[in-house]
Amino acid sequence: MKLGTMVHLGDNVVEKIKDVKKYGLESFQLCAWNHSMMTKEWADKIKATADSEGLEISAVWCGWSGEAHWNFIGGYHTLGIVPVFLRDKRMEELKLGFDFAKMMGVTDVITHMGFLPENPTTDDFKSVVAAIRELAEYCKANGQYLLFETGQETPITLKRTILAVGTGNLGINLDPANLLLYGKANPCDAVDIFGEYVRGVHGKDGEYPTDPRYIGEEKRIGDGRVNFPVLIEKLKNCGYNGSITIEREIDGDKQIEDVLYAKKFLEDIING
Repeated sequence: MKLGTMVHLGDNVVEKIKDVKKYGLESFQLCAWNHSMMTKEWADKIKATADSEGLEISAVWCGWSGEAHWNFIGGYHTLGIVPVFLRDKRMEELKLGFDFAKMMGVTDVITHMGFLPENPTTDDFKSVVAAIRELAEYCKANGQYLLFETGQETPITLKRTILAVGTGNLGINLDPANLLLYGKANPCDAVDIFGEYVRGVHGKDGEYPTDPRYIGEEKRIGDGRVNFPVLIEKLKNCGYNGSITIEREIDGDKQIEDVLYAKKFLEDIING
């Protein structure tokens, strides 16, 4: 397995890519929320920098515009493509992100779909499946895989949705912390349910929620509840040999410190 980290699409993206190499990592996921920068010029610049630094762009994380509440109050109505009133615009933005990834030769694209409906007999479930199928078919035409970032749904709901869409090019970006933060599953158990679909992994840690209104707390890797030795062993048993992308959702020097700590933490497990 390779180790990488997140690089956000912004004016300083070239410097941030060079930092990945400086940290001794091998890959990065490009986290792209700035749709105005999804141009051929920026794609060429990012690809050239990655190539010159000997880094793999493991995936492009595609964002969308509009209100977003990462909690249990407004999240159901504002996250991903589940909210009907936001869906059409966000689907077009995601397609822009898919094309941007294609310009860089990146085959795996990721997003949060939102709180997927659990009941497969409802019109809500069927309409979300139809929307995801449209996105997946767009990716298929681009030669790409569309990955669900875990978090807002139980593992079996995610697997049910993948099977219902049925395009053959859907996968999972396993964020083990998110499964805890949203109170949806133990990430090690989740691999037993959907492990064959995992095409990307975030190296992130956290705790279950205790306040019914808000998601749990993200932690420095090793300080939360994710059992990384078991998780990595289960991923190996599923045949996963891709990148583990270290993610720490804080800013500043402490973020860099925690990313470097996570690198050593994960190296010891992978090579142990």
